[in-house]
This record gives sequence, structure tokens and C-alpha cells, in this order.
Amino acid sequence: MTSTLEEWAGDSEAKPAPGPLRRVQAFINTIDLESGQDRLRAVEDARPWLVANELLASDAPLREDDLRTVVAFREGLRALVIQNTDGQPPAAGTVSTLNEIAGQEFARVTIAADGGVRLAPIRDDIRGRLLTILLDIADAQCDGTWVHMKACANDDCLWAFYDRSRNHGGTWCDMATCGNKLKNRDFRARRRTAD
Repeated sequence: MTSTLEEWAGDSEAKPAPGPLRRVQAFINTIDLESGQDRLRAVEDARPWLVANELLASDAPLREDDLRTVVAFREGLRALVIQNTDGQPPAAGTVSTLNEIAGQEFARVTIAADGGVRLAPIRDDIRGRLLTILLDIADAQCDGTWVHMKACANDDCLWAFYDRSRNHGGTWCDMATCGNKLKNRDFRARRRTAD
């Protein structure tokens, strides 16, 4: 199913992340696991989103193998936010593309116009631009915001959300849908066990 940028659920995120983490969240949410809609399903679907989110230059080619790397990278990011949710480290295979990008791409120190010292990838291809996502996560880990990026506890959903709850114990992307579904499922299971 091809979807346009204008109709994607992730564009009006109910629990948006702050600053650069918003792009990380949007990247993870390029697939809606429940409906099967996937912005990265095919090159023609992925290109507009990748360009709009500065992960692909407008004149750069996007090949099928690039898209496979992007999708594997997305799923590695999802594994990291699941870890923020349940505390379990991801399996090595799920983050192998993240490790590959981190180990093969290089960054340099730059001084921004505002005097800020920043890291920027040396190469301006899709892999170098994926490195910017990892650099954003590293910054968020330093400032303490990364731990609030979570994945919905509904295994059918796994939507990335930013936990703004007072005790940072948020579990679902939306209590009215996923939260109620899981609570009702658990209730029915307990009832069957009791009977």
C-alpha cells in the first residue's frame, strides 16, 4: 500500500519527542505494524520521506540495497527503544546494521554559526546521514532524554512514543487503544485461568 506524506499517522504524533529525537521517533514509526502500512516498503515510497527528513539528498540515488539498509537500521532503532521500555538488551542481530554504520562511518567536529561544537558525518550519502541519527541518540543519552523514548508494550503495535508521564512509567502509545486492548486481554486470561 502506497501512502502519501500527508496521510501518515506519525505526522500528527500524540506523544512527540523533543528536538532531534522527533526525527528518530518518526523514523521508527515509518511502519504501522498493525495496519501494515510502510513508508519504506519501496523506493518510490521511501524517497520522499527520506529526502524530507534529510536522510537522503534530493538528487541522490536510492537503490534497493540502500533501502534494505535503511529498513534494517529502523528495526535496530526500534530494538533500542524496546530496551528503554522493558530493560532487556536487544539481540545482537537486531542492532547489527546500527553497529555496522557506527563502525564504518566517520564523523568530524564542526563549529556551528551559534558557536556550538557538533559532530557531523564526513560522507554525505545515505549511510553518512544515518550516522546523524546515531549522533542524535548519543546526544540524547548525554542529556537524559533518550530513556524516555519507548515502544508501545502492545507487541502488535510497538509504536515509538516519548514518555512524558510524571514517573516515566508510560507503557502504551495510547491508553484508549493499546492500553485498553492489553488490559482487557489480561483480564480475560485471568478469568479463564480462574474458571
